[in-house]
Amino acid sequence: MDPFLKIKKFEELLQITQSLREQGKRIVHCHGVFDLMHPGHIRHLRAAKGEGDVLVVTVTRDEHVNKGPGRPVFTLALRLETLASLEFVDYVAANEWPDAVETIKGIKPHVFAKGNEFRNLDDVTGAVAREYSAAEEVGARMHFTDDMGFEDVRSTSLLNTHFNVFSDETREFLAQFRQRYKDSDVIEKLDGLKNLRGLVIGDTIVDEYHYCKPLGKSLKENMVAMRYLNSERFAGGVLACANHLANFVGQVRMVSCLGVQDSKTDFIVSKLKHNVEPKFFYRPDAPTTVKSRFIEHPYLSKIFEAYYFEDSPLPADMEDDLYAYLDRVLPEYDFVMVTDYGHGFLSERVIELIASKAKFLAVNAQTNAGNYGYNLITKYPRADFICIDEPELRLSMQDRTSPIEVLIQKLSEKLSVSKVIITRGHIGSTAYSSDGHYYHTPVFSSRIVDRMGAGDAYFAVATPCAALGLPMDLLGFIGNAAGAFAIGIVGNRDSIEAIPLFRFIKTLLK
Repeated sequence: MDPFLKIKKFEELLQITQSLREQGKRIVHCHGVFDLMHPGHIRHLRAAKGEGDVLVVTVTRDEHVNKGPGRPVFTLALRLETLASLEFVDYVAANEWPDAVETIKGIKPHVFAKGNEFRNLDDVTGAVAREYSAAEEVGARMHFTDDMGFEDVRSTSLLNTHFNVFSDETREFLAQFRQRYKDSDVIEKLDGLKNLRGLVIGDTIVDEYHYCKPLGKSLKENMVAMRYLNSERFAGGVLACANHLANFVGQVRMVSCLGVQDSKTDFIVSKLKHNVEPKFFYRPDAPTTVKSRFIEHPYLSKIFEAYYFEDSPLPADMEDDLYAYLDRVLPEYDFVMVTDYGHGFLSERVIELIASKAKFLAVNAQTNAGNYGYNLITKYPRADFICIDEPELRLSMQDRTSPIEVLIQKLSEKLSVSKVIITRGHIGSTAYSSDGHYYHTPVFSSRIVDRMGAGDAYFAVATPCAALGLPMDLLGFIGNAAGAFAIGIVGNRDSIEAIPLFRFIKTLLK
């Protein structure tokens, strides 16, 4: 039979399986990603076919393959074709949902088959347990096939080893890292963050992306003319950091400043995670900070940026209110995370208070076009954890050329900080602990959609890990995994969710 005739649309598959049931045929259903077919897959599918008359296989769509950046390696069309080429597979279809729950309810198989590795419902997403429940609901028997010697062979490990998913440096790093940490250990530590309470302080920024099509140089002016297409807005700055954090920590309180003149309060509140409790101070002499970027579509090339903000110090009475509020709540939290974009919200007096009262203080002081040379990490008298990028470190230390380890050591001594991570773009990141050890972690993804917000994601996920006392080599690994996700997201359209990150960690450590 022509393999392409086996590939069906989901609606067609439902009609076919209904007809097969009416004919008294016994239907077996398998579901998965099948990114790289190997002997374990083939034996699993052949064994599944032995449980009935007709074998139906559904395949996870590309956009639902939650195994991290760079996956799937093979497109949906290729994965469907490969499965359809197997003689004992009768029908193949793309799944419409992230898991097989609704598919099982639609197909109503007599048997739902999974590999033996899922016998204990071991899946960080919980999807296998939900699929098991769906199978019971439609009267299907859950069957676990024995891979007969291939229990430890997985598409992920084969792809990581034999395909150019990662660079040579990253493959070597991961091989050594797997000797120290198991994926289950890392995920267990991350799951322990949910018991923490975090206070996040910093500047609110509403990021606007205006997508345009360049038309060429204006005939009458020395400028580029562009055709406007559409726009979208993101909750950026401290809002993005709070949302990232809220996916891992049980309770997050966020303290920030909005403008009275155009507060955008409704939009901002609508974008916050349910477990983020906001406390806003309203500045009467300013709008809420907006950064508008004009972007060439569809390449996401940023052409021009405009700031709408007031970066002078807060009015004295407003600073007093902020000081009094922080003085009261700072001791209540397990850690304090400061995202300082240098837009006037955090005065020297407020910084001194935060540094003196926070149980565990994590700081990220960013350099941008609006504060260049004025918003240095050295304005903080102390911190327990610092996460900045290499240009920010060099600017703070006024040193362009010294080895990064030398500059980290100087920063550590100057601010009495015991944990430091310096993000380095395509090079990766360098972590330092007060025992004098340095840990370099390479990048885990070379596919860049948008760099904006990657540093915020790294900082937000790494901070509670640092507060919990996780080793610095593990912080570098977790932070780079979060950063790999972030560069695949347009702006702050989405936050770093726990379950996809857990699955990516499992993918990396297979």
